[in-house]
Amino acid sequence: MTIRNVRDHGQRFRPRMACLKKVEAVMLEMQDPKTGVKSQPQKLVITTIPHAITGEDVVTWLANRYTIEAEEAWALGTMLVAFGYIYPLQDHKRLVIKPDTALYRFQTPYFWPAQQWPVEDTDYAIYLAKRNIRKKGVLEIHEQEQYNGLHKWMNHKWDFIVMQAKEQYRAGKERKKPDRAVFDCQERAYWVVHRPPPGTVSAMDYGLERMVDPNAEEVTGQSCMIFTQQSIMRPRVKSSVSIGALVKYSVTCNKHDPFLAPCLPSNPWITDDVTYWLLNMANVDIPTKMRVERWTFSFGELLSDPRGRDDFRLFLKKEFSGENLAFWEACEDLKWGTAATMNEKAQQVYKTFLARGAPRWINIDGKTMEVTVKGLKHPHRYVLDAAQTHIFMLMKKDSYGRYLKSPVFKDTQKRAIGPDQHRFSVSQLEANARKRRPSISPIIVRQQEKEERARMATSGPVDITQVMSKLSNKGKEVPPPKK
Repeated sequence: MTIRNVRDHGQRFRPRMACLKKVEAVMLEMQDPKTGVKSQPQKLVITTIPHAITGEDVVTWLANRYTIEAEEAWALGTMLVAFGYIYPLQDHKRLVIKPDTALYRFQTPYFWPAQQWPVEDTDYAIYLAKRNIRKKGVLEIHEQEQYNGLHKWMNHKWDFIVMQAKEQYRAGKERKKPDRAVFDCQERAYWVVHRPPPGTVSAMDYGLERMVDPNAEEVTGQSCMIFTQQSIMRPRVKSSVSIGALVKYSVTCNKHDPFLAPCLPSNPWITDDVTYWLLNMANVDIPTKMRVERWTFSFGELLSDPRGRDDFRLFLKKEFSGENLAFWEACEDLKWGTAATMNEKAQQVYKTFLARGAPRWINIDGKTMEVTVKGLKHPHRYVLDAAQTHIFMLMKKDSYGRYLKSPVFKDTQKRAIGPDQHRFSVSQLEANARKRRPSISPIIVRQQEKEERARMATSGPVDITQVMSKLSNKGKEVPPPKK
């Protein structure tokens, strides 16, 4: 594999162990005293940092060594920073290489990703507790939120965590000042990579083995293929079978597609009549007959419709099994949510559905439970896939069939409306066409909403007690030292 292949893997943030070994070979070459990147002591504030390098030197060395353009060298350098092989000494939050005089250092091999040290929450809690001691209780906002969450989550062993943090802090004070500054930067860079602040692009968002089953211990090409098949919940089939299934789906859903068949009461793309949209809103009280008919096509069609899920939830509530659908929805929320809330949501799912004595405990087999609980030690978006698939198949094979025969579905089917067709003359259609105007850009709409909120905030009543409280707190703040 060439250096460009390594760079492309870094840009997609989907490394394999072989790629990481090649990257480490590049790192060893960069640190060669004779042919590598030139390093020298640099003064950072009042501390002299040994063996510091500049971003400009890194980019230049990569461009000369591999005969690539400066942009490609910058992309490769950014990959090295994003995976923690090189760390910044000044702007810790931005995991990019700056092609200027910004200072960097090579990370110690102990913290290299290929070491595959488990990123434990206990270690992170010790690190935050140590920073809390050093900073005298003044952490950054995201660190304070993580600290509070871990304190609540690990309350049963918090005394041990604080004891370890104090011992590490005491040992650190015995080092020389430059060594202490270097170690602090190394440790902080490691946690910025593995526990990134909100808004930071994380190379470790899916873990080092994202292309394979995250819950598997060994990495093989076959396990990669199996995980891909499981993720889309479809086995590998012949092309003739796939084409037959596609034809069957097209015939079944033909009359439900407003672009292929007439829709009631009228086609809004032709008549500009919005009644069709109003009748098919996400959570209408009474759905249309065509919409209810789609729920009978497959269990996936039922779950994809918010109104259908509400109806199915009502049925499960009467059968005292509503936790199954709630767990499936929680897994979807974790899978498609933001990376910043991933750990919090995973812990909440565990405490609500999987822990012993959980308020909404779900019934899954022991092997699936073991795999899921093991994966939750290092949560990612797809950590609950095995349990979610188990619950999905359980509802599909058991609850879905009974739902279609239940009074709940039959009552909804009976109450469903079949709207009459709206008829428009040619002159009315032409008049509607003349009234059409280009829609407003979403950017302009958001800007107008911000201006409206700002206007309402300035015109609304002012709580004088809050203003005085903020002013009093501001007066208590210690001003920053003059430079």
